[in-house]
Amino acid sequence: MKTVSMAALAALALAGCANPYPPHQGRYGPPADGCAAPCTGPGPGMGMGAGMGPGAMSNMPSTPPAQVSASVAQLPSGYQKAAAPAGASVYFVNLRNGMVVNNPVRVVFGLSGMGVAPAGVDKPGTGHHHLLVDVAAWDANAPLPANDQHRHFGMGQTEVTLTLPPGPHTLQLVLGDQNHIAHHPPVMSERITVQVR
Repeated sequence: MKTVSMAALAALALAGCANPYPPHQGRYGPPADGCAAPCTGPGPGMGMGAGMGPGAMSNMPSTPPAQVSASVAQLPSGYQKAAAPAGASVYFVNLRNGMVVNNPVRVVFGLSGMGVAPAGVDKPGTGHHHLLVDVAAWDANAPLPANDQHRHFGMGQTEVTLTLPPGPHTLQLVLGDQNHIAHHPPVMSERITVQVR
């Protein structure tokens, strides 16, 4: 995998796309623009086991959506939230609801209709990823906290490998502006559940 310096990410963000990887070529997720991460098929965390192939699916029902406060364009403080372009979407490239995975779990973020920019960069039509782990409710009008349940990717990262305790875990992606506040309207993925062995 390529590594990219912060300066290079910032330069790419100013050019309109901070993701140095080629367009999404994988079998998961919607077709994306040149700012999407590539998908090369199952990777670490999509394990084999007891008669199950890579990324085996369990018989899990749909995951209930998180409770998200109604988004407002301007906060009471006067802060104007970043506008999300129509049709922008964020999604999991390599995971689906009900997947059975092994540690370490590789999570690849997909983005369509927007670009990725590091935290602190104020450029229209861009944002950076946040991964919500086992979060059932969050505030669309406040900065997302930074902890093990609300993971920030403020350097413009488009994937992560993490270790989760065995059992079911919910995951959701939320795009944040330069100050970690969701766009208006929020650009968020489906909330999914994966079963970690």
